[in-house]
Amino acid sequence: MRLTTATPAKTVAAVLAAATLGVMAAPAPVAAASSAAFVQPSLPSVLDRHKAIAADVLKRLFEHGDASVVDRYIRPDYIQHNPLAPNGTAALKAFAVPLVKQFPGLKYDIKRVLAEGDLVLVHSNLVLVPGTRGTAVVDIFRFDRDGRIAEHWDTVQNVPDTSVNGNDMFSTVSLPRTNQPGPRWWTPFSEQIVTGYFDRLLVGKDTGAVAALAPEYHQHNPAIPNGTAGLAELFAGLFRQFPNLTVERKRVIAEGDLVAIHAHYRTGPDDRGQSVVDIFRVRADGKIVEHWDVVQDVPETSANDNTMF
Repeated sequence: MRLTTATPAKTVAAVLAAATLGVMAAPAPVAAASSAAFVQPSLPSVLDRHKAIAADVLKRLFEHGDASVVDRYIRPDYIQHNPLAPNGTAALKAFAVPLVKQFPGLKYDIKRVLAEGDLVLVHSNLVLVPGTRGTAVVDIFRFDRDGRIAEHWDTVQNVPDTSVNGNDMFSTVSLPRTNQPGPRWWTPFSEQIVTGYFDRLLVGKDTGAVAALAPEYHQHNPAIPNGTAGLAELFAGLFRQFPNLTVERKRVIAEGDLVAIHAHYRTGPDDRGQSVVDIFRVRADGKIVEHWDVVQDVPETSANDNTMF
């Protein structure tokens, strides 16, 4: 992707998502924030259970072809937002089981899992054939009150051969180098920073927000360099080139120091746009230090009537 004024419209969302994100000035977490952990003592165990179920479904279904996990954990009236699949569990089984037979070495390599409220997000590297780079996948599951999966969204992107920043699309570079989210009492702090910045830059189109990025900002979008140099100019040029650009965030899932935003990027009213999931890591001083994303074009047709959002 060339970051010039001739950037094709369909890649603008990828550029914007890749270059983000910084933060508005905010204080570091204080002890009072930790009280959120004691509001509902049972909440962490529910969230952890949902995370375990989501990971188990993906691993057992797609690596082992075990359709029993579908009946155990997913509602029969399961709502599907993947444009290639109809609603319901029968379609899910019909897709997954033959896939495992076709690709016996398939690996659903889960990198990070976040849970908030009734939503769980799983960021993975799906590799059909060992030795290939595969695809970056973000799955989002909504759980009902009985702890069963009721709805699913996903965004998929092929992993390219090269990266201009030297980072792969999945690793954690910033300290501490762990894929696990930080403590849950930190969640409101991180979520406020990321959503505030996202709206400031992409809705308000205020390029000055880029100045709040951590200087060592680590980028995992393979088309964008590390750091902050030139980002304000890039955004300003894109906003001028596409004055009708809209970015509508659909859902936010945050846990600890990690925040994910699922959004619909469109260059104009006639553009189907792209489904984009950005994942950010927030440092204790309120700076965002690392960014991952997955970007997919919204197709013209869909096997269901639910849209990708």
